[in-house]
Amino acid sequence: MGDVNDRVLGRSGIRVSEIGLGCWAIGGPYRRGEKQIGWGAVDDRESTRALREAVELGVTLFDTADAYGCGHSEEVLGNALRGDRHRVAIATKFGTVFDAGTRQVLGCDVTPAALRRSCERSLARLRTDYVDLYLLHWDVGLDEARRVLDVLEDLVTEGKIRAYGWSTDSIEGARVFAEGPRCCAIELRLNLVAGDRGLLELCERQGLAAICRSPLAMGMLAGTIDERSRFPADDIRSSWDLANGARAGELARARRALAVLREDGRTPAQGALAWLLATSPATIPVPGFRTAAQVRENVAAAERPLPAARLADLTRAPAAPS
Repeated sequence: MGDVNDRVLGRSGIRVSEIGLGCWAIGGPYRRGEKQIGWGAVDDRESTRALREAVELGVTLFDTADAYGCGHSEEVLGNALRGDRHRVAIATKFGTVFDAGTRQVLGCDVTPAALRRSCERSLARLRTDYVDLYLLHWDVGLDEARRVLDVLEDLVTEGKIRAYGWSTDSIEGARVFAEGPRCCAIELRLNLVAGDRGLLELCERQGLAAICRSPLAMGMLAGTIDERSRFPADDIRSSWDLANGARAGELARARRALAVLREDGRTPAQGALAWLLATSPATIPVPGFRTAAQVRENVAAAERPLPAARLADLTRAPAAPS
C-alpha cells in the first residue's frame, strides 16, 4: 500500500486520497451525434492493471460516469475494484441517456424516475450496492436542479449514495446545490491554463471539495502536445486546431507554464498536479489515465509538494486561471 495523503470529501467526512483517478479515457470510444466524445480505443486488460496498481499505491478515489463509453467505464471499474470495494470511494455521474449497443449519447434526463433508473443501473455496472459520491453531469436550470436535490436527498436516506454534488462550471448552479444538506463536492474544470477561481473560492466558503477535472488540460500540461500534434479520429481531441483554433491559446499558456513545471525534477504532469494540491486544501485532482505507467507518474506527484516559491511563480504567470 502506498502513502498517498488524504483529504476530506467536503462535508461528507469521507476521507479519500488527495489525488484520485479520472476514468473517462478507459470508457473507450463513444459519440454524441457525429461528434466523438471518447478518448479512442482502449485495452481493458491494461485499464484493469492500472486500476489495481492504483489501489496498491494508495489511491482511494475513482471518478467515473455512466456516460463514459456508454457504461463501459463503470463496468471496467466495477470489475477491477470488486475485491477492494471497502477500501475505496467511487464517484459516478448521472443524467445521460445513451444507447450502450451503438455507443451513442442521446440526451439528458434528470426526472425523478430517470434519476432512480440511472442510479440502479450504475450500481449494477459498478458491482456495488452504494455509491460514495453521485454527481449531476449536465447543466440544467436552477429550478430543475432544486428538484434533483430532493431525489438525491432521498437516495442518501435510502443508502444508495453517501453524498452528492454537481459536475459544473456554473457558480450559480454550485451555489444552489450547496444548499443541499448532503452536498459535499463540486467537480470543476481547474488547471494551470483554464478554470474559474471564483468557483473554487465558493467551494472553500461552503466546505465543499473541489474535484478538479481535466487537471492536465487534456494532455497539454503533460508536455507531449504541440501545434503539430494530431489525434486518431475516435479521440475527442481529433477536431483540435492547435495552431489557430480555440485551443491554441490554452496551448500557449501551457507552454509558458511548462518551464516552471519541469523544475525540481518533476515531470510536467507531476508539477501541474502538485500546483493544484498546493492551491487549496479543498482541491482533489482526478487525472485521467490509460496505462499503469501513467498512474504511477500521477500518483508520485503527491510525494513532492510544490515549494512556496514555485507555487508563486506559477500563480503569477499568465498561464494561471482567472
